[in-house]
Amino acid sequence: MTLYPNLILDALKSVRYPGNGKSLADNNMIEDDIRIDGNKVSFSLIFDKPTDPFIRSVVRAAEAAIASGISPDVDATINVKTRVAAPQQKPAVLPGVKNIVGVSSGKGGVGKSTVAANLAVALAAKGYKVGLLDADIFGPSMPKMFGVEDEQLYMVHKEDRDWIEPIEKYGVKMLSIGFLVDKEKPVLWRGGMASNALKQLITDAWWGDLDYFLIDMPPGTSDIHLTLVQTLPITGVVVVSTPQEVALADARKGIAMFTGDAVNVPILGLVENMAWFTPEKHPDERYYIFGEGGAVKLAEQQGVKLLAQIPLVMDIRAHADDGAPVATELESNPDTANAEAKAFGTLADNVITAVQERNSTLPPTTKVETH
Repeated sequence: MTLYPNLILDALKSVRYPGNGKSLADNNMIEDDIRIDGNKVSFSLIFDKPTDPFIRSVVRAAEAAIASGISPDVDATINVKTRVAAPQQKPAVLPGVKNIVGVSSGKGGVGKSTVAANLAVALAAKGYKVGLLDADIFGPSMPKMFGVEDEQLYMVHKEDRDWIEPIEKYGVKMLSIGFLVDKEKPVLWRGGMASNALKQLITDAWWGDLDYFLIDMPPGTSDIHLTLVQTLPITGVVVVSTPQEVALADARKGIAMFTGDAVNVPILGLVENMAWFTPEKHPDERYYIFGEGGAVKLAEQQGVKLLAQIPLVMDIRAHADDGAPVATELESNPDTANAEAKAFGTLADNVITAVQERNSTLPPTTKVETH
């Protein structure tokens, strides 16, 4: 007797699946993998799930059908497979963003937001596509620094859905929780509410294609930081500190948080803000009000780059209060810009270099998985 696939299929037509009374063929339960070697036959039956209660009875019925319908001498091997639905891939967060850079500080009052705003503007002035997220939920300051406090957010329709459209100014796309709350009142939110609002600004906004997506993080270490590293694969972090010991002690904690095994985000480097005070009428004089070179020493101790030393100059504060970061001078007058603007230009250059080195020597950062 010669065996062939259709002979096996004809024999199996009499077998019905107890769950609905239909034949195995009608239920598409016979895999197209019939193998014949002399009187040996092997094939697979497919079930929806591995816990199907009828697996044994169907296999026995198939064996009996082959024995009675063809010959008891047929040696049948029946494999059992289950239909496993392919897991749906979640859409990538910020798919058009090349580099995600956090700007962090161990404590408040060290000028982190001023550094983040001017870094964003300096990068844009150099021709890069830049986005800026004000993630300082309880003290949003970017709307003030960019002079857009009274702007209204609008929706834009892209890829079959509506998205929040970031405000764009000085070549920077920017969003802040400050656009969604009363600027005259404090934000009284529990951690979960703040985290959800932040996720919405990230995942429900149309950021488009960006070279750099900067995040102005809250000061210190908090659940907001955890939300960020669990939501985004952050390329690296810029840590801002003043030279004084109190600020440096907190900066160490911030560095430890990001470089610890649980988070594992690279430190791109340190920025020493308010490194010295220079009077407007005496531009060549330096007064080390908060100590001298503290962040320089910390960078050496931690084995990270010193990205820039930014002086304490009234012009930087005045521009921020007026809604025009001092780095805007780099776009209109790059050669004649004042020393403060050029300091942020140097910071931007060093961040670009640090990111390139990080990307060429380390694997891409992954999101921190929740447990």
